[in-house]
Amino acid sequence: MPQRLSTYLQNTYGKKIYRLSLSSGCSCPNRDGHIVLPDGRTLTQGCSFCSEGGSGEFASGFTDIDTQIDLAKKIIAKKTNARSFIAYFQSYTNTYGNVSRLSSLYRQVADRSDIEILSIGTRPDCLDPDIMEMLKDLNAVKPVWIELGLQTVHEKTAARIDRGYMLETFEASYLRLKEAGLSVIVHVIFGLPGESKEDMLDTVRYLSALAPELDGIKIQNLQILKGTRICDEYLKSPGRKPEARTGGNSTENPDFYIMSMEEYTDLVAEALALLPKNTVVHRMTGDGPRWLLVEPLWSLDKKKVLNMLNQKTKNFWLP
Repeated sequence: MPQRLSTYLQNTYGKKIYRLSLSSGCSCPNRDGHIVLPDGRTLTQGCSFCSEGGSGEFASGFTDIDTQIDLAKKIIAKKTNARSFIAYFQSYTNTYGNVSRLSSLYRQVADRSDIEILSIGTRPDCLDPDIMEMLKDLNAVKPVWIELGLQTVHEKTAARIDRGYMLETFEASYLRLKEAGLSVIVHVIFGLPGESKEDMLDTVRYLSALAPELDGIKIQNLQILKGTRICDEYLKSPGRKPEARTGGNSTENPDFYIMSMEEYTDLVAEALALLPKNTVVHRMTGDGPRWLLVEPLWSLDKKKVLNMLNQKTKNFWLP
């Protein structure tokens, strides 16, 4: 049975801890032409689902890190009197760049008494030896979580979304991170073009069989956002039915099957049942920026989605 993130944090730290969405100022090799695909293309726009903000629209803009943290804390303070935080570096690839600059930046954050954990989102092809050594050193100061964007275990889909690396790259990096004593959280997207329900569950089955055992998982539905290549594909897809956007499938083209809230929450419940004991579930749904989201519009009602997920998974969780 898996654990909720809130349960894990309470059991481990004895208190509530909140995420602060921050920016490291990194870019991504999928955006600067450093990745050359088998067909000879170089990527300059990121993965096809990735927004201009590098999936980090809710993060502060890159500026002095202490200023970012203070601004993010002020936003949190409107909802809670939290005193302990996770420094969450989500947007782009946060181990891609000058290792000295990144080491200084992350050490400055780790040295703060109000930061309990550093959560660093990255790609498995951006973990060279110098970066690994930096992460190990940081982990001796504060716990470091590494979030790897796998999205899918299927190579055909990975090529379709221009992920830019093979599954074997993920496997090698996963082992190196675990051997270094770092906690690894893997990001998965349900609803990628062309994937069936079993394809999506196969990705979870693969993660559930990893050794050493997976620390955490993030599951979210595909967010079709304005300005992305996947949005352009979707809008041009045959049989698309814009008038059906709040219902279930909004297209007759199975390449872009938009699940209803009911279908999605059923699928997540099935996926959670496959996870090993103690796997920490960090996310069960996504909530793209309202001003960018094209599909699925039901995901904007996050409270309703979470209520449905909680109802369907209420018997799954470790206490």
